[in-house]
Amino acid sequence: MSTPPLAGAGMPPGAFSGTQAQAAREVNTASLCRIGQETVQDIVFRTMEIFQLLRNMQQLIPYVEEDGSKHDDRGAASQLRFASEERREIMEVNKKLKQKNQQLKQIMDQLRNLIWDINAMLAMRN
Repeated sequence: MSTPPLAGAGMPPGAFSGTQAQAAREVNTASLCRIGQETVQDIVFRTMEIFQLLRNMQQLIPYVEEDGSKHDDRGAASQLRFASEERREIMEVNKKLKQKNQQLKQIMDQLRNLIWDINAMLAMRN
């Protein structure tokens, strides 16, 4: 930023009286201060705007520690692989559970038939 030219710049010295030159210098200093203040306020406003944007971006991007950052590119794939393995294991357990349930049902039916037969024999004896 350059300072604005003083009133009377380019005129021979002494063209203004001392009071006029002093007044012109005060006006230019005042406008210079005003321009400087506006510039500083603009810089502060833009800086606050940048920090607000960074804060919003930080909320969108989850924090990952440095140790985990090495595995970020493989993280999604390994999670998907882990989830598919878990699903397969659950399906296997579910299949075994159904088989065991079927076996238990058969055993309960056999026990029920056995109890009926025992009750029938006891009833015939009396």
